[in-house]
Amino acid sequence: MKMNLPRGPNSLCFDKDEFMKDDFDVDRFVSECRKNVQLEELREHLELYYKLLKTAMVELINKDYADFVNLSTNLVGMDKALTQLTVPLGQLREEVLSLRSSVSEGVQAIEDRLSRQQDIQSKKICILRLIQVVRSVEKIEKILHSQASKETSSLEINSPLLAGQILERIATEFNQLQFHAVHSKGMPLLDKMRPRIASITAMLQQSLEELLLKGLQTTNVDIVRHCLRTYATIDKTRDAEALVGQVLVKPYVDEVVVEQYVQSHPNGLQIMYGRLLEFVPHHCRLLREVTSGAIASDRADTVPGYDFLVNSVWPEMVRGIEEKLTSIFNPGNPDAFHEKYSISMEFVRKFERQCGSQASVRRLRMHQSYKSFHNKWNLPVYFQLRFKEIAGNVEAALSEDLCEAPAGSAYRLLATHVLWNNLSKCWSENIYLPLLAHRFWKLTLQLLSRYSKFLSEVLSKASVDANKDGIRILATIGKSVSTPNFTSNEEDLGSTTVTHTKSSPSLSTHQVVYILADLDKLQEQVSDLEVVIKQKLELIGFTNFALITDSLSDSKAALCFCKPELNSKITQHLTEICFSCLKSASEVPRLYRRTNKEIPAKASVYIDNALKPLCQLRSDYKDTLNPMVIQDWLRGALSNSIQRYFETVSDVLSSVKKMEESLKRLKQARKTVTSSSTGANGGLSDDNKIRLQLALDVEYLDEQVQKMGIKTNDLNLFSSLLELVQTAKETALSEQQLT
Repeated sequence: MKMNLPRGPNSLCFDKDEFMKDDFDVDRFVSECRKNVQLEELREHLELYYKLLKTAMVELINKDYADFVNLSTNLVGMDKALTQLTVPLGQLREEVLSLRSSVSEGVQAIEDRLSRQQDIQSKKICILRLIQVVRSVEKIEKILHSQASKETSSLEINSPLLAGQILERIATEFNQLQFHAVHSKGMPLLDKMRPRIASITAMLQQSLEELLLKGLQTTNVDIVRHCLRTYATIDKTRDAEALVGQVLVKPYVDEVVVEQYVQSHPNGLQIMYGRLLEFVPHHCRLLREVTSGAIASDRADTVPGYDFLVNSVWPEMVRGIEEKLTSIFNPGNPDAFHEKYSISMEFVRKFERQCGSQASVRRLRMHQSYKSFHNKWNLPVYFQLRFKEIAGNVEAALSEDLCEAPAGSAYRLLATHVLWNNLSKCWSENIYLPLLAHRFWKLTLQLLSRYSKFLSEVLSKASVDANKDGIRILATIGKSVSTPNFTSNEEDLGSTTVTHTKSSPSLSTHQVVYILADLDKLQEQVSDLEVVIKQKLELIGFTNFALITDSLSDSKAALCFCKPELNSKITQHLTEICFSCLKSASEVPRLYRRTNKEIPAKASVYIDNALKPLCQLRSDYKDTLNPMVIQDWLRGALSNSIQRYFETVSDVLSSVKKMEESLKRLKQARKTVTSSSTGANGGLSDDNKIRLQLALDVEYLDEQVQKMGIKTNDLNLFSSLLELVQTAKETALSEQQLT
C-alpha cells in the first residue's frame, strides 16, 4: 500500500515524493538540491519537513489509538494455538502429496494409451490412403485398357465428345489419386506406384492436348468445355493456357511480326499491331465463350479459372515483338521513338479493352510480360535527348542576348520566342509522354527559371557597365534626340539636336520595351499553358492542381522581378532626356539681357524639344506595350523632370530678382536711369521679359502635358511651379501697366 506523505509549504526546495521513490539516492538528492539552494538552507527545509512528519505521525496514532492499544491484547495465547495446528497441517500435507502422485500416475497412463491410439489411427489413415491410391491407379488403368481393347490405341476414339467425357472421369479419379499421393509421401508402396502414376499422367496430358486442339480446330464448344474442365480438375489450367499460346498464338505472331515489313511500309508498325489485335476476335472467340459465358444459354456451363488473353495471347505477342522488332525500342532518334512508343501504347490500350473485365485488365498489368514490354522502352534516355534538344535551343537563343524575334512571332525578342516554343514543346503531342510528366514538369520550371536568370544577368551587366563607363541606358526613339547645344545664334535655343548611338553593353529603350512586352505576353501564355498541363496531368490521375498553380505563380513572380527595375531605368532615362532640354530655362536671361528684344509672345522651343521624345515613345510603342505602362513612364519622367525644372526656374527668377535689386541700388547711387531698367521706348525691362518668357514656357508646358492625358496636379511641384511663374508674370504685367 502506498503511503501518502503530508504536504509541506510551497517554499520547500525539494519535492516530498522524491523520498517515496524506489531508486531514491541521498547523494543524488543532495546534489540536485544544491543546484537551487545552499546546504544550510537545505538543512533548514529538511528540519521543517521532519517536524511536519512527526506531527503527522502523532495525529495518525491518536486517530487509531484504540487499535494500537488492543493489538498486544489480541496476540495473547496466539503461539499456543499455532503450535496445536502444526501436527494436523503436516498430516494433511502428506495426504495431499500421496493423492497427487496417484492422480499423476493415472493421467500418465491415459496419455500413453491416447498416444498409442493416435499413432494407430495415423497409420490406419495412411494405409487407407495407400489403398485409395492403388484403387485409383487400377481404376484409371482399367478405363484406359478397356478403351484400348476397343480402339487401336489409348483414347483414340471416333467420338470426340465421348473421349471428353471419359477424360473427365479419368481426371476426377486422377485428382483423388493426386490428393492421396501427396499425403502419403515417403511410403515405400507409393514409391513402387510412381512409375504407373507417371505413365497415367503422361497419357492423360497427351490425350487432353490432342482433344483440346481437335476441339479448337473443329470449333466444338462441348469438347473444349470438357477439356478445360478436365484441366481445371487436375489443376493444370496453366498447362492449357501454355498449350494455346504455343500451338495457336505463336505461329500467328511469327507470321505477322516481320521487321522487314514494318520498316518498308510508312505505317507498317500500326498495320502490324492492327493484325495482332485481330487475333482475339478471330481465333479466341470460342475460348472466351467457354471461359467467360459469352453465350447466355451456356453461362451455367462456364469454366472459370482461365484467362487466355492474359496468359496465352499477350505473352506470345510480347515475345514476338521483343525478339523480332528490337529496332523499335531504340531511342536514338527521339522523333521516331516517340511515334513508335505512342503507337505501341495505343496497341496496349486496345488490347486491354479486349480483356472484357477490370479483373482481367488488372491481371494483365501484373503479368511479367506486361512489365517487360514497358521496361523495354528506355524513356529516361529519350527524355535526356529531348532535354538536350530543348535546353540547347534555349541556351543558344539566350547567348544571342537581345536579338529581335523573327517576323510573325507573338514575341519581340528571339530569346522569349524560343523559350515559349520550347515550353510548348514539353507538352506537345509529338514530344510529351505521360510517364515522363514529372520530368517535363520539372523542365518547364527550369526553363522559366533560366529565363529569369537570363534577365537578371542582362540587368546586372547593364548596371555594371553604367557604373563603370558612365553610360546611360540610351534611347533609340526616332533619328535624333534633342540636347542643349548652344551656338552663337541664341535665338535657336534648344533647337539643335545631336544623335545618340547605342553602346554594346547597355540596354536601349527599344530593348527594355521589348523585354516588358514579352514578359506580359509570356505571363499570359504561361496561364494558358497551365490549363494544358492540368489536362494532361488529370489523364494520369494527378489531382493536386493547387501545387501546379502555386509553382507557376512563383515562376511568373520570378519573371516579373525585373519589371520595377526596368520601369525605373526607363523613367530615369526619359527624365534625363526631358530635363536635358528643360534645363535650357537657365539660358533664358541670355536671350533678353541687353539685347533689346521684343516682349515675348510664345513659349520657347526647348519645351517642345523636351516633350518630343515622350510623345515619340508613346507613338512608337502604343501597339507593343500596355498604354497604361507607357503613361506611368511619362508621368514618372515628367514628375521627376518638373521637380528639377522647378529648381532651375526658381534659381533663374531668384537670380533675376537679385540682378534687379543690384541695378536699383546702382541707380540710386548714380541718381540716373540706366538703359537696362526700361526699354528704349519705355517698355518692359529685360528682367520682366525674362519673367514673362518663363511664365509663357510653364503655361505652354501645362497645356501640352494635359494634351498628353496627364493631370499636372499629379506631378511633383507643378502647382508650385505654376504659382511661382504666375507671381513673376503678375510682377512683369504690373510694371507694364505702370509704364
